[in-house]
Amino acid sequence: MPALHDFATWEPLLTLLRAAQPDRTRPVVGSVSRTGWSLPQSRQQPVDEAVAPVRRALAEAADHEALFVADVSPGGQAVLHVFGTNPAVEYGLRNPSPGTLVLVEGTVPEPWRHLPDPMPGAVPAPSADPALLERTLRERLPDAVGATEEEIAAAEARLGVALPEELKALYRATRVRPAGPDGSGDWEADFAEQQIAEAAVGCELSSLEDLFALDTDRRPCPWQFAATKAVVTPPDSAVQGLVGSPGWIVFGSNGGDMFAVDLTPGPRGHLGQVILIDHEQSVGAELYGESLTELVLNGFESSVPARRQERRSPAVARVGDHHDLVDLESAAHPDLEVVQIFDRGGAPLSLAPIVGLPRIRTLTAHPGTLADPLEITGLPGLEFLSLGPDEWRVLLDNGAVPRGLSAADIEARGNEHPVAVVTVVNDLLALWDRPPIPHTVVRGSLDPSGPPDR
Repeated sequence: MPALHDFATWEPLLTLLRAAQPDRTRPVVGSVSRTGWSLPQSRQQPVDEAVAPVRRALAEAADHEALFVADVSPGGQAVLHVFGTNPAVEYGLRNPSPGTLVLVEGTVPEPWRHLPDPMPGAVPAPSADPALLERTLRERLPDAVGATEEEIAAAEARLGVALPEELKALYRATRVRPAGPDGSGDWEADFAEQQIAEAAVGCELSSLEDLFALDTDRRPCPWQFAATKAVVTPPDSAVQGLVGSPGWIVFGSNGGDMFAVDLTPGPRGHLGQVILIDHEQSVGAELYGESLTELVLNGFESSVPARRQERRSPAVARVGDHHDLVDLESAAHPDLEVVQIFDRGGAPLSLAPIVGLPRIRTLTAHPGTLADPLEITGLPGLEFLSLGPDEWRVLLDNGAVPRGLSAADIEARGNEHPVAVVTVVNDLLALWDRPPIPHTVVRGSLDPSGPPDR
């Protein structure tokens, strides 16, 4: 047996946790990784020595983390369950829920697959004036070296899109060398050039070589959160409500958020408009300026982004727990994609009002909120499903788990025994021929001199 599964490796930690555990009827649950731990006790308690043998064993086993559950009897007899990591569990194990299960490797939620809608009638804003923009920047930057047409063409070839004339004008006025080894080799000179260019333009400016398209890969989000998002672009919107687009060409920042020229605008937008991509948001962007010319002439700092109006979309329904919907009848709509049911304090809900709706792809229901989990079979388009362990068990025992799922989540509350939760997880993984979470049982005694268990 490897050292990770020797009881002696865990004994110092279990002894410490047992002493700090006021409720001896509950299992001791936690996790240890090579870089830290998550334990049911205060971090002020001396745990370094107790976890050291486990962390050494993880390193020897070339493993990163282990979730453990220990049932300890009053007499000190311990049954230790050690769970290993699993590539099918997104972002590693956690307690009490083990983590989101990626049932189909490489899949992402629908919003991360959503491409921009074509807007063939989109044109630049009236304020867009590439000649004026270039002339203004040359006046502000008389000593700057601009990009050549060959360099601009190379950037377009790398990005796979034709850059808007305003962006070309900007880089004809200043190519903005990247500071350091990738630039001229003179870090101080390169950095000074950047600072001068940024003052002239009005934002932290990327070099021509550092332009990139903000595609969806650059806005990662865990399945359990990403699946509850929806791409919605109202008819009066200037910006499409996308996660990313091959037409969002990022050219600068304000030190945290990104600025991009938008080549895939919304129905009321302009080709080449400047948008702000908030680093705290995973979907959508905000109109910052109708044109790059307008922003450079008037100052980036003088612009206030046109904040998106918060309005409930029929694509997403959140029912209960202080949300604006109290029942599923109010949520039923042909465009409904995401349904989240929270604790309501009332009777469990029937899914009948939404059964058969064509676009529902995500359902999350807190434990005990569904009247009949088998009604889920009336939602054949689900790609993500989150339920409590008991609800999952009903589906498993009845052969009713939706086979179109790409990912799943088990919403455990902590009153379930973790071993039972992992059993549900492994039963789900088996349906998709995914590897199970490794589970090893180790037995030992924390108090050999104590009375034997009966």
